[in-house]
Amino acid sequence: MSRLLTLATALLLALPSLALASTTEVAEEEFDPAHEWEFKTWIDLPFGLDITKPVAYLILGTIVTCLLGIVLMRVKVGRDPTKRQAVGEMIYEIAQVQVAEQGLPTKAIGRWFPYVASLMLFIWTINMLGFIPLPLSDETVDVGGIELPTLAIFAATSTLSVTLALALMTWVFTHVEGIRANGVRGYFKSWIPEVPKALLPMIIPLEILGQFMRLISLSVRLYANMLAGHLLILTFIGLIFLTHWAVFPLSVVAGTAFYLFEVVIVVSIQAYIFAALSAIYIGSAIEPDH
Repeated sequence: MSRLLTLATALLLALPSLALASTTEVAEEEFDPAHEWEFKTWIDLPFGLDITKPVAYLILGTIVTCLLGIVLMRVKVGRDPTKRQAVGEMIYEIAQVQVAEQGLPTKAIGRWFPYVASLMLFIWTINMLGFIPLPLSDETVDVGGIELPTLAIFAATSTLSVTLALALMTWVFTHVEGIRANGVRGYFKSWIPEVPKALLPMIIPLEILGQFMRLISLSVRLYANMLAGHLLILTFIGLIFLTHWAVFPLSVVAGTAFYLFEVVIVVSIQAYIFAALSAIYIGSAIEPDH
């Protein structure tokens, strides 16, 4: 069984290679995984809202996230609990106990639990879609005279603009909720620790900088982890097809190992960390003394 799983994973990794060999010119070019982050405009829209590959993945991720929430937690067939219902309850419990209750004060859970739970499920879905070969690629292949997009793996969260937008939502919600709960004066006063007045000119700028560093920390952590994982996988895919045959076994084994590590561990951990930190930041703004 384990051998079949390894073989299936290796074949799954090999599918995106269609994008490398769709034409003879592509086969002759030097392989560079960084080309996967050079986006072409698919549909021109006003105000700069063009549809590109990351946007397409975000739209697909939004649809899949909504379907997961509806199918796992809303649709019920029969009286007896099912495995599907058990999975939905497990996700709900993680979001409730491990994310919301650990970071948010009790009075704020009802208001902000839907946000952090949706954030965790959405990021997990986007991350997971990034490891499934999908026909959402800038490269095409000729099939019977019809140009079709090749299969490729790509995570929208490996784009800094996407993770920065997600982090910006949490950052804005944090300060809005802090002001709502404590008032403008009380909230910004909570930024200043009790230190000798002579140290305030040095401490206050550091505290303000720390608030902006939260924005960078949230976005860069998710972006860097997903980008590094995809670069490694794409590099090993390139080694499978563009180097000496003797390198093939090592490339398959290493590529499979990195692929499984990302799918099994990194995808879920990064979604959990982002949602948990969002809950902690919002909770600390509501009750600064805790």
